[in-house]
Amino acid sequence: MPSPQGVPGQVVAVAELRWRMFVNGLRTRRGKMELVSRVIVTLAFAFGGFGGLAAAAGFSWYFVSQGKPEFLPALLWPVFFFWQVFPVMATAFTNNPDSSDLLRFPLNYRAYFMIRLAYGFFDPASALGTLALLGILLGVTVARPSLFPWALLVILSFALFNLVLMQTVFAWLERWLAQRRTREILGVVFILFLLSFQLIGPTVQHLERQPRPELRKTFWIAAQVQASLPPGLAADAIGQASKAHYMVGFSSLIFLGSLTWAVGYVLHLRLRRQFQGENLSEVEGRPTGTQVQALQIGWELPIFSASVAAVFEKEVRYLSRSGPMLLTLIMPIFMLLVFRFGAMNAMHQSSIFNRTPDMAFPGAAAYALLVLTNLVYNSFGGDANGMQFFYASPATFRHILLGKNLAFGAILVANTALALIAVTLLYGRPDSAVSVATFAGLLFATPLNFTVGNLLSIYSPKRRDFATFGRQNVSQTTVLASLGVQIVIVAVGVAAFAIARFYRNLWIAALVFLALSAISIPLYLLVLRRLDGIAVERREVLLAELCRA
Repeated sequence: MPSPQGVPGQVVAVAELRWRMFVNGLRTRRGKMELVSRVIVTLAFAFGGFGGLAAAAGFSWYFVSQGKPEFLPALLWPVFFFWQVFPVMATAFTNNPDSSDLLRFPLNYRAYFMIRLAYGFFDPASALGTLALLGILLGVTVARPSLFPWALLVILSFALFNLVLMQTVFAWLERWLAQRRTREILGVVFILFLLSFQLIGPTVQHLERQPRPELRKTFWIAAQVQASLPPGLAADAIGQASKAHYMVGFSSLIFLGSLTWAVGYVLHLRLRRQFQGENLSEVEGRPTGTQVQALQIGWELPIFSASVAAVFEKEVRYLSRSGPMLLTLIMPIFMLLVFRFGAMNAMHQSSIFNRTPDMAFPGAAAYALLVLTNLVYNSFGGDANGMQFFYASPATFRHILLGKNLAFGAILVANTALALIAVTLLYGRPDSAVSVATFAGLLFATPLNFTVGNLLSIYSPKRRDFATFGRQNVSQTTVLASLGVQIVIVAVGVAAFAIARFYRNLWIAALVFLALSAISIPLYLLVLRRLDGIAVERREVLLAELCRA
């Protein structure tokens, strides 16, 4: 077939390609399940998106109709933060394909650049942000119909800035994540950045306790600074036009357009290098001299076979080299510190653990189990091309997944032990009944998570590339299934502790969890024994998904 000429023809060709891939994917059972999962997620996002549209329309109408357009930044700043932060914090719901795969086709650079922006526009954050901006445009238009053409131009410019900035951040982060050392550094910085948000509430409460006359000056400076940033510029462009100060509003729009062009140029620098064939590699050069390595004996696990011990050792070594993975060990402790720090403020009843300190240890243990969700429900995601060696090895898949489960279980045990120490120091030693009930709850929840995770790791695998950013680590079906399992586990745990507290005897919760573990453990063993046949039956799907280029 002759290749389409021009940017429009190439963009249409890629759109047709994506459509045919979607239609062909529906021929498989997994494709149908993914479609159902995506419809459910889309409906949930649509409900939130139209709610945001209505709220933005109402507030923008009120501000403009009451002659207070200077309050419009209060609407545009949340849209800006959501558009930039949500793709980072909710990669499980992101389904952006890797646009670098298109470089193997005869696309010209302009078409590649436009397709990259198009991929970003169909991201859930872009869709929700667009609905919010549409609500602002609707509210401004209803309040002042004569402002519609100008407001439309400003809103489109602001939307374009957000789209270009999001793609620029992702493109450069992928550049830095292409190498292991920078990947680990950025992973640690990213997690610390997310953790720092947890300290905002306690910090604000601490500042409210004491008079701070300098805060008024700080807020005034912040207001002046935000007026020079894109959300403030867009709001100022609309506000000045509503007051008939067209030249001032036009200057704000020009400044916003200049910032968009500058960010787009930074994106151009990255995409141009990628288009020209830049390929970063972590492979070390061939050593000049002969290196003699001492024989290393593999680990041995009592009771378990050598293949289980080998997989366990491999998982532990891989995870121990990951800085972000090591930070998960302190996540439950950090959350306990946040709750405890918040309880030291004036609002002593604001912390749930302050009101019920006996629930601190169960809450920390549940959080320790939750942080392993991405690993447990996509066990083979990090193996990628190594998956073919599992099929070539004499090890059975029940031994392979058992070794992975033991590694994840060891991380959970370490997390829980550290959480117990932290709870003892911060809230006092938990009651023996609470401790037994917590461990019994883990004895019920962990095998259930491993059972569902092992099945989904085979039935719905997804390759996990640590050098990419803003894309799913698990499939959409896995996201919904894991969410459902966690909801069931949390509901059962809350019900068990509620019943125990109602009868003033927490040993009841321990008995309930032990009874449930008598069901989840045999279920785990039953599924584990059948994994060999399932893995052989699904080998083509597994290898095609995990070993793709």
